[in-house]
Order: sequence, then structure tokens, then C-alpha cells
Amino acid sequence: MSLAEFSLIERIRTRTRARADVVLGIGDDAALLQPRAGEQLVVTADTLNSGVHFPAETPPYDIGWKTLAVNLSDLASMGARPSWCVLALSLPDAETAWVDAFADGFFALADLHDIVLVGGDTTRGPLSLSVTAMGQVAAGTALRRDAAQVGDDIWVSGTLGDAAVALRAWQAGTLDVRSPAGDAQVDYLRQRLARPTPRVALGTALVGIARAAVDISDGLLADLGHICERSGVGAQIDPEQLPISAAARARIGLAHARDAALRGGDDYELCFTAAPAQRAALAELASRLALPLTRVGVIVAGNGVSTGSESTGPSGYEHFNEL
Repeated sequence: MSLAEFSLIERIRTRTRARADVVLGIGDDAALLQPRAGEQLVVTADTLNSGVHFPAETPPYDIGWKTLAVNLSDLASMGARPSWCVLALSLPDAETAWVDAFADGFFALADLHDIVLVGGDTTRGPLSLSVTAMGQVAAGTALRRDAAQVGDDIWVSGTLGDAAVALRAWQAGTLDVRSPAGDAQVDYLRQRLARPTPRVALGTALVGIARAAVDISDGLLADLGHICERSGVGAQIDPEQLPISAAARARIGLAHARDAALRGGDDYELCFTAAPAQRAALAELASRLALPLTRVGVIVAGNGVSTGSESTGPSGYEHFNEL
């Protein structure tokens, strides 16, 4: 069954919840929100297009999850606590089952991170999903790309390259994004591509510890390159220190997995810099969050990112790079 526009909006509205800081939510031309006193608003937006950001056959639950996850990752990189979001849907056909499954994935992640949907838009067209997410952070404490200093350690969370390895497997026809794989390692890679984990708890905990931060959406080289450019510094990465999962190693070998970690993208882990004096605090934080934090390099004078044997500018996924 296909839904009319207002039926679709109502179906989504019933999944939202009331909260004191939402003065007026879905139902008017715009929402009314009440930020906390003494905090700054952090706003980000991302659009996902079918066939560009996810395979066309990706299950709608996974699409709903990832649509929100990429925005939560941006908030995490700024050290912000998620608060509100709006959702714009372009759908070729608003099938009831598809919309319900999409909403299941979207709101499962939203509820995990206490973010409330307060509005949006729907239209008919090619499958495209856009979220504007808003978070809050104490005034003057947000993590930024322009604060790295020479001598800082460079850290990353989790493991890198898993999503890129999964994408290569899908392109080769050896990974089905539609259902769990029989092999645990293959399914781990599929999940890393389909349902990335935004590091929200880490991002908020890094306020006061990290200096500069960015989320890894386009590959470590490219995203760390943004920190270098904005901070006016260079970076030295040790490829042997990159955290690589056993699944990625088994799938394509260590050398290719390292390349995926450097250039692959879609990890949605955090890369951040911190003074060497913060190493003990970061070890304690990693233990408390049960999340590996790995020191992979150092900020140096100069510009660009070096991997030891070669220096390189940003190298990762770029939209319109064939235009």
C-alpha cells in the first residue's frame, strides 16, 4: 500500500515523543525549540542518495539508521549532545512497509541518543534522504578542526577501513547487503557499512581533553587533512599503528586493509588530536567506554599528511570528482 503525503507525515509524527525543550514540534510550518542556557547550538546537515551513499537494495531499516548516524557523527566530532533533528524524504513511492521499516531504523538510533525529530519535508522523486541535526555544547567548549598544535598526538577511535572493505566486497558480488551473512567476519563488515556507530559518548567526553577533532567520513587522510588545513599544521601518520579489524585483515590482507583505513571512508569513527599529557586520561576513557582509542601519529610543523615514505594531500572520497 502506498501512502499519501499527509498520511506519511502522520505515520512518522506518531513515532516522535514529547519533550520539554520542544515547545512546538511536527504539525506547524516550523518547530519551536528551547536551547539550554549558556550553551551554543551545533547544526549539521547530510544527504544520502541511493546508489551513491548506499547500495540501492539496502534494507530500509539500515537506510533509516545510517541517515541519522552520519549526522550524529558530525555532532560527536564537535563534542555536542544531540538534541533535535529534521528529516527531508524524497521517495519514488511511499510504500507503507518501506516507510515503517525506515522509521524503525531511524528511531531506534534516535532513541539511543535522545534526539527528537521535530519536522521535515516529503516529496516524490529519486530516493534521497536528508537530515539536519542540532546539538548543544557549553559555550566556548566545542571541538573544532582549527585547534591542533604541533606536538599533539593523533588518535582514532575503533577500527578503520571496515566499511570500505565491505563496499569492495559488495562491488565484487561477494557480500549481500540485504541480509546477515553466514560468516561472522563478513557480517561484521556488512554491519559496519550498513549501520555505522556514531561515537556520541566519546565526542562529549573529549571536551576538555582533545584539542581538534573530525569524524572520518571520507577517509583518514582526507579528514585529517581538514584538521591540518584549518590548523595550519602538518601530520605524520604511522601506517603500522592503524587499528585494523581481524575481519578486514582476513578479507583483503593487511597491506590492502591499511590502504582502506587511510583512504576508504564511511567509518564514522573520530580522529582527534590531544597533548601528550592527556595519554593517561585517554587510556582511562577508552576503558570506561569499552572503545579502543589508538595513537596513530603526531602533529608536526608544515602542511599536509605524511605516511612516512610519502607525503600526500587529502586523499579520500570526493563528490563530483569526475566532473
